[in-house]
Amino acid sequence: MKEAMLYDAEADATVHCNLCNHGCRISEGKRGICRVRENREGVLYSLVYSKIIGQNRTPEQIVERAKAAGCKTIAYTYTEPTIFYEFAYDTAVLAHREGLKNVFVSNGYMSADAAREIAPHLDAINIDLKAFTKKFYKEICGARLAPVLETIQRMKTLAVWVEVTTLIIPGLNDGEMERQEMARFVKSVGCEVPWHVTAFYPTYKLTDRPSTPAATLHRAREIGLAEGLRYVYEGNVPAEAGENTYCYGCGAVVIERSGLSFIHNRLQDGKCSQCGRPIDGVGL
Repeated sequence: MKEAMLYDAEADATVHCNLCNHGCRISEGKRGICRVRENREGVLYSLVYSKIIGQNRTPEQIVERAKAAGCKTIAYTYTEPTIFYEFAYDTAVLAHREGLKNVFVSNGYMSADAAREIAPHLDAINIDLKAFTKKFYKEICGARLAPVLETIQRMKTLAVWVEVTTLIIPGLNDGEMERQEMARFVKSVGCEVPWHVTAFYPTYKLTDRPSTPAATLHRAREIGLAEGLRYVYEGNVPAEAGENTYCYGCGAVVIERSGLSFIHNRLQDGKCSQCGRPIDGVGL
């Protein structure tokens, strides 16, 4: 266990957790909605420090292994980073000190305090924008839309490179108007903010919906580009042209991809090799 960051002690040994926008008030001996932060005699503890999926390791061991493997970046993902915030924070601070970069893949539900605390140690963050309706966030996610939008805007303001991902689920968030509203919001944050529209496949607790048709992703990409976004990517559909990065000036393919692999990188000093226009991004 490790004492948690971002909480306030209140009367009768209750604590107020300030890590995410659920803002749990936790009685002595109880846990927050995340189930991994527990109040013990008025002190809030993280129960998952160093408990990573592969094998328990310290921040020092993770950074050393990354350096030994020649990695330039550490990604905090496949479990929401705020769930293991203290461990992620300690690792990120050390990684920056050792010349490595840090990327969060997040649901965007962290509090303003949590965002400001981690931002100086983050180089990039990919935030899920799961839908653009309060109804979806309440019924499907058990959360609220507004804090996610605020986190996306806040991270941009804090000079963290921001990308946004939307999993398009048939019948739940694939309406034409909703996709337009999402694209317009991303554009309002910055035309250079990449928007990833990815295909859904039925699994786990959501098996009553079909897989996302490729045409739905193609249309979402068209909408994003029409709204003025420079970079819109189609995901979970390998070998599609929508995975590539195109120059927003001349339309040339500057980075060609297939799945998780690079095929060709035609950038020259961060610029399009055809017209010389700077391509937005951050080196990781």
